[in-house]
Amino acid sequence: MQITIKDRIFNHIPPAMIAMVLAFWAFAPKSLLENPWTLTVVSPLIVIVVLLLEFVHERHSGWRMNRQEFFTDLFYVVLSATVISWFTELLAEDPLKAAKASLGITTEWAKQLPWLAQVALVIFLIEFGQYWMHRLMHNWTPFWLTHAPHHHITQLNAAKGAVGNPVELFLISLSVVALFDLEVTAIFAAINTMGVISVFAHANVRSDPPKWYSFFFTTIRHHSLHHSTDYESTRCNFGNSLILLDRIFGTYREGESVIVGQDDRKRLSIWEQTMFPFQPMIDAYKARRDKRLSGGGDEATAA
Repeated sequence: MQITIKDRIFNHIPPAMIAMVLAFWAFAPKSLLENPWTLTVVSPLIVIVVLLLEFVHERHSGWRMNRQEFFTDLFYVVLSATVISWFTELLAEDPLKAAKASLGITTEWAKQLPWLAQVALVIFLIEFGQYWMHRLMHNWTPFWLTHAPHHHITQLNAAKGAVGNPVELFLISLSVVALFDLEVTAIFAAINTMGVISVFAHANVRSDPPKWYSFFFTTIRHHSLHHSTDYESTRCNFGNSLILLDRIFGTYREGESVIVGQDDRKRLSIWEQTMFPFQPMIDAYKARRDKRLSGGGDEATAA
């Protein structure tokens, strides 16, 4: 297939957006960087920009956004930014900060690192935890039940990284970053950098970044293979943003998939995704209840 000028431009948009994010958090006015609403605005703005790019240079027509997918994705983006974020802070980050303070743990060395090194450290800390959590979810049934709904999506779009069971969204958000003394702008820059990578890794955008980018960072090719209907293919490319971890730990696999989904590509509703981890228990309860009622009916008939 001949590569057009448009292709070349779109292939370099992901690294260009990362450069813009880093430049913003490094050089924007202090009043803007210290505003608590800045991260709240920039994060969804990244998703919106990439969603618009889907209409400009589509990767697969079968992944084309429709009304149902848009409002489902919107629900999960808002859920992640509000409820999940609140629970993560309450149940994970605040206890870690309290433990750090009570134990007198200091990591001033981290704050003395060059700013870009701090950004890289945050990305590594978050991604390392997410990589192993992701592998655990694919290898232990209780965790798989929380993660499986994310694999039931039947198309990939920019906001699909936020779609999943609430328990999984909470588990995948956990990290140990709160134990480190770091510049706040470095943390926010890392979050937005991973946001750019992850959004493009789920997006229906015809963009194949340069080899140096795809060596370190997850792309749509890597992640679409992970979402394929083939069971073995789902057990590779676990890195949310750092495909480098898959290369290091032997779970990297080359390839791409157009057809994604699980269980005959059944699309789950929001309610079905929410209840999915509990469905085996619900089904077992219903089976026992039906058996008990059936047995009671037989006894009554015999009497």
